[in-house]
Amino acid sequence: MVASCRGPDVIVMGGGPSGATCATLVAQRGHQVTLYERERFPRYHIGESFMPETYWVLRRLGVLDQLKSSPFVKKFSVQFVSETGQESQPFYFFEINPHESSQTWQVLRSEFDELLLNNARKHGVQVHEGTRVMDVVFEGDRIRHLRIQHSDGREEMVWAPVIVDATGQSSLIANRLKIRRPDPRLKKGAVWTYYQGAYRDPGLDEGATLVLHVAGKQGWFWYIPLHHDIVSVGVVSSIEYLFHNRGSHEQIFYEEVERCPAVQRRLACGRRVSGFFATRDFSYKATRCAGPGWVLIGDAFGFLDPIYSSGVFLALKSGELAADAIVEGFEKGDLSGMQLGKWAPQFVRGMEAMRKLVYAFYEGFNFGRFVREYPQYRRHIIDLLVGDLFKEGVEEVFEAMRRYVDLPETETVAIC
Repeated sequence: MVASCRGPDVIVMGGGPSGATCATLVAQRGHQVTLYERERFPRYHIGESFMPETYWVLRRLGVLDQLKSSPFVKKFSVQFVSETGQESQPFYFFEINPHESSQTWQVLRSEFDELLLNNARKHGVQVHEGTRVMDVVFEGDRIRHLRIQHSDGREEMVWAPVIVDATGQSSLIANRLKIRRPDPRLKKGAVWTYYQGAYRDPGLDEGATLVLHVAGKQGWFWYIPLHHDIVSVGVVSSIEYLFHNRGSHEQIFYEEVERCPAVQRRLACGRRVSGFFATRDFSYKATRCAGPGWVLIGDAFGFLDPIYSSGVFLALKSGELAADAIVEGFEKGDLSGMQLGKWAPQFVRGMEAMRKLVYAFYEGFNFGRFVREYPQYRRHIIDLLVGDLFKEGVEEVFEAMRRYVDLPETETVAIC
């Protein structure tokens, strides 16, 4: 039997970092928020490395003390390793800012995401886990209702003045409206697994994210130290190279390890403690971010190649910016797409800066040589690596970088 009822002020579809952030910040301002999450937490998710700029959103959410007392590994830097094994100097985040925000974390996402979802509950969000959004029913450009299915099989039609799509790469609204566009030059895939007891650098560099080139620069490995002596390690390359006429994910992974001696050496003292995971084609963006009474955030709006660990930061930031626009919209009595998506131009400028940095990496850009030749831009590079993407002047560095690599023009996005 299908029941029908009106929802609260805001419905959030998806309980990951963007959805939990948006729901919490709206609820903090006194609005009734309901969140539907299809899985039951804790659940596995990739994307374990943070950018330092996550600090400010985490502070607003009120979870910094929990993170500081957690077993999560502290991250102070990013380091690049060439295909010959030559290691760059670490890019220490505190070089440009001695504030505690320059230290961030490498997290187990199952634990971190559950922390954020429980925090949403503490702020009054009505969280329904194991509840699937089966359909988003539109009437013109407006959402008429959502059809949801509870864990017991019971279906219900729900609605709210504002619907937030935080469904991650499922991108329910973007796929329904056919507004999701893949990046034509970033058709990448990844294969990854987990090791215990693998090598870590000593001292301050123990928690560094390492980016290691594969021979011939056909791809790169991430190497992310986690707590419990676990390391997340995965290879990223073009979908065609990584998966076409290749064997199992295990075969692919170890063939690429053979092509990256720096990873091979680090894994030699460890043992694999999980199976293999894979994903494909994970760079895309929607052509619109909002419409009347609805808004897209996090991976539901867009996702970038994980080379610089921008995923969680962009999820948290979009959730924060959308929450502020929603609260302001209720105060003004304006829930139009222009109001709910007013944050998009600023956000997309930052996202585009990161996209250019991603393109530079795949074009073979040598960051070490660049900062030696242009030391005045070292600060700009570190600004980008920490996630300070929205400050004035950060894009100056790209004019100099264009002398070495072909970078994309800045794209914009429609609000409604």
